[in-house]
Amino acid sequence: MLQQALPFIVILQLIVTLALAVLLFGVARQVGVLHERVAPMGAMTSDHGPAVGENAPRIAAHTLEGEAIEVGGVDPAGRSRLLLFVSPTCPVCKKLLPIARSLVQAEPVDLILIGDGDPAEQRAMIGKLGLEEFPYVNSPKVGLAYQVGKLPYGVLLDAAGVIRAKGLCNTREHLESLIVAHETGFGTIQDYFTAGARSPGGPAAAARGPDVPLKSTEVSES
Repeated sequence: MLQQALPFIVILQLIVTLALAVLLFGVARQVGVLHERVAPMGAMTSDHGPAVGENAPRIAAHTLEGEAIEVGGVDPAGRSRLLLFVSPTCPVCKKLLPIARSLVQAEPVDLILIGDGDPAEQRAMIGKLGLEEFPYVNSPKVGLAYQVGKLPYGVLLDAAGVIRAKGLCNTREHLESLIVAHETGFGTIQDYFTAGARSPGGPAAAARGPDVPLKSTEVSES
């Protein structure tokens, strides 16, 4: 009896497997559609400092090594700069710093670390995380100029010293949203949703511009 039923069992298992494969394909397709329609998780701005599009404050400061540095202004090398405000007492900062290092090494962006606290603690964090190659400014006046209230916080300056993006950075996605701000045209996540409220096609349509048609996976709501 078992040998006679075996072919039917194999066929039944094959049918179940095919059905599961079809269901999995459908789920994967829906995930792709949702990915197209979900807003990017950009860095969230929560302060009232210099706005995106304005010239960044120019502040003369010194690094922990005593080297003079100007935070803001035109970059002589014509490169963008990512100002990352961090602290040795911030657990998220310690997790984010290695990510920031890998990102700027792959992008035409210079990283400037900014803190405010005990120099010995700052140096210990830099040494532990292997960040000696990046300038580290330990000065409260920089944070005050940008009105940074929470950490870690990032500000992207272009080569001309204009603020292109800024916001709290708790994840890799937040940092990436700052670095690619010049591509999306949105300096903060608030800008993204504001554009969506004003655009009939939503934020995605605003980012594409008026002459770019909807992708086949995007459906306009009636």
